[in-house]
Amino acid sequence: MTDTPDQTGPEVIGTRRGMFGVRGSGDTSGYGRLVREVVLPGSSPRPYGGYFDDVVDALAGALGADQFTAAVERIVVFRDELTLEVRRDHLVPVAQTLRDELRFELCLGVSGVHYPDDPDRELHAVYPLMSITHNRRIRVEVCAPDADPHVPSLYSVYPTTDWHERETYDFFGIIFDGHPALTRIEMPDDWVGHPQRKDYPLGGIPVEYHGAKIPPPDERRAYN
Repeated sequence: MTDTPDQTGPEVIGTRRGMFGVRGSGDTSGYGRLVREVVLPGSSPRPYGGYFDDVVDALAGALGADQFTAAVERIVVFRDELTLEVRRDHLVPVAQTLRDELRFELCLGVSGVHYPDDPDRELHAVYPLMSITHNRRIRVEVCAPDADPHVPSLYSVYPTTDWHERETYDFFGIIFDGHPALTRIEMPDDWVGHPQRKDYPLGGIPVEYHGAKIPPPDERRAYN
């Protein structure tokens, strides 16, 4: 058994105003006066419940106590999901250990997240893993600052992340070092910016439908 790194309570990282958190760029949702705190769950104390304790103990045993402490920043159990928050320099060896020693054979994709009010941790990459052998699911999460948006690619461990990492790069700007062909996959090559970041303007292009011309979101009538 190993202790949970950095046990902390919920962390408030900012306040979101409106539905999308941006201003002056066409939020026509009608929720302009919505104000809510952006809260991240902190580290969870033991016992984690279910098979989560076994997974954490097995990973600590396979990595060794020193490497486990250096690699795993926080362990979070939230809404019946186990998330291992891993420091990005240790992502590849942790993923390989999870695959080879704990039989998490399948990576189901990569999701990007942007927290513009979380200094030095603005960009997150989230990897859902599944053990086909044991029918278990966990998540691995790493973060990087806007000023240095680099994360090691997991292509060498999980080749299925190929296009998922490209999509996350395209929409969030996370650079996956070691990816064999890190290019845009949805937006044109010369597109400026990354459309799924929270600070990306809500613009658009006019759409014609049945003879009517619908203006882009930033030119529509606002109801807030």
